[in-house]
Amino acid sequence: MSSSAFSTHGATLAPEQRKAFGDSNNSDFFHNKKDHVSMSCPNNGRLLSKDRIQCKALEVQSHHTFLKGEKFQLEDVIEAQQFDRDTLSAIFEVAREMETIEKKSQSHGSQLLNGYLMATLFYEPSTRTRLSFESAMKRLGGEVLTTENAREFSSAAKGETLEDSIRTVEGYSDIIVMRHFESGAARRAAMTANIPVINAGDGPGQHPTQALLDVYTIEREIGKLDGIKVGLVGDLANGRTVRSLAYLLAKYNDVKIYFVSPEVVKMKEDIKEYLTLKGVEWEESADLKEVASKCDVVYQTRIQKERFGERSDLYEEARGKYIIDREVLGVMQKHAIVMHPLPRLDEITVDVDGDPRAAYFRQAKNGLYIRMALLKLLLVGW
Repeated sequence: MSSSAFSTHGATLAPEQRKAFGDSNNSDFFHNKKDHVSMSCPNNGRLLSKDRIQCKALEVQSHHTFLKGEKFQLEDVIEAQQFDRDTLSAIFEVAREMETIEKKSQSHGSQLLNGYLMATLFYEPSTRTRLSFESAMKRLGGEVLTTENAREFSSAAKGETLEDSIRTVEGYSDIIVMRHFESGAARRAAMTANIPVINAGDGPGQHPTQALLDVYTIEREIGKLDGIKVGLVGDLANGRTVRSLAYLLAKYNDVKIYFVSPEVVKMKEDIKEYLTLKGVEWEESADLKEVASKCDVVYQTRIQKERFGERSDLYEEARGKYIIDREVLGVMQKHAIVMHPLPRLDEITVDVDGDPRAAYFRQAKNGLYIRMALLKLLLVGW
């Protein structure tokens, strides 16, 4: 096995490093409002700066404890670095409540978000993310405006800027869920909008709600988050899901991450450096079976053909190199699970589906509960 491991414990980020890596303790990076005079406004309970400069993007109020009845409100959901452990625990607590609400809504619907309207603005194809957000909103009594393939069938095709699109759509809705083909687009949208923005995936950048549901799934399936070993497999260079997941896993103690991928789609250096600075041990390996035998979670991803452009030769080089099949399952521990953000192609064989360790469809269902929780927190608070 060829590997390169780094184990740096107790590392402290310098201010310039926190800014570079999006550390949630860096107030400048997260556009802290303390430099602006703020006031309450009747815009779904959001805080808007008096001078109307939107310095809210990426900021999450940091609480050490959360009590029922206490006002806990997210501003936007843009990237995984914005969350701390207490915030994650609070979101997961609300998600568990949403499981109960979702079951009850099948007989009599919840009216928690009655009167609220969500706009889904998707510039890239999506099935699970878009439908789970729409289902989440409707399960809570809200309404949905949806645009699929907005890159071709919206004013973007006429050359309208993203900022103008956001300013227009916010006039019709109370919250925007956006998927875009450019990394950083969600941040631009959040800086423009006066209503909450949720990043549903921005190019090869991040997919924070997927990471939230992934961590929620691991906790539900494994029973813990501290001390786990996770293997990230497949397209790690272009996979926004694994990038976001790595950021969240860095919040927990004694986590070890294994990277298993073809050479052409190895995990990028920024994530490796971030993990090292956070004291997270990581290792690169070419041996999927060996890694699978050690891990609590094997997180498979597809090789993303759409990210290769005209370099079809590189795609073919990477595709099919690492496949989870019954043989790989055979070396996995009994408590371990296989995850996948979906859609899958041939990187997990269908005969794996019947094994109780195949968690990817349960994982997809958990996305509904996490997104219901986020909509509640963004629109009406804790």
